[in-house]
Amino acid sequence: MSDEVTGRIDDHLAATLASTPQRASVTFLGVEPIDVLRFASGDDVVYVTVGCSRHPMADPSDLHADPLLGPRAELVVRMHGGSALPGLHRRMATLAAAPAVEGLVLADDALVDLSEPLWDDAMCTAVLLEDDDLGEVSLDEPREPVRFLRAVPITANEAAWVRLKGADALRDAWREAGIDVMSADRAGATL
Repeated sequence: MSDEVTGRIDDHLAATLASTPQRASVTFLGVEPIDVLRFASGDDVVYVTVGCSRHPMADPSDLHADPLLGPRAELVVRMHGGSALPGLHRRMATLAAAPAVEGLVLADDALVDLSEPLWDDAMCTAVLLEDDDLGEVSLDEPREPVRFLRAVPITANEAAWVRLKGADALRDAWREAGIDVMSADRAGATL
């Protein structure tokens, strides 16, 4: 069943992004491999995980989690091209494995803190999740569709702001300051 889910995601991404991606596969002990696809999209690059949604996410305290029912998601990082982002695929795979390894349920406005640079020498150490415009991938009933959640890279100070004031307050600060969150070398919001 998991191959069927990942196959549908691959087909959806090929149709939606209309380009051939580069693919990296990362394996963690006890977890099925997580692939990270890198698509060139004009002047930008789009990184998408494939494998997080093989199984539904569930509360780790639920000892009888349903193997079919529950939310499913894949992660998307959108960045401007031209900057090397070494290590990003490994960190994205780590984030995508978190539901299976740590029981994390990925959802809108969730803050996921890696406590390490999102790519080598990055100032961003966490991500803020929100809906991505890649849409959803339908699965056979009764399974929920696979959602694509954009993982917006944020700094440690911005992560603290989200914890204190919420995700919308940070987005407002970005808009006010004219911060382009797709820029690899952007300044953090002054909060």
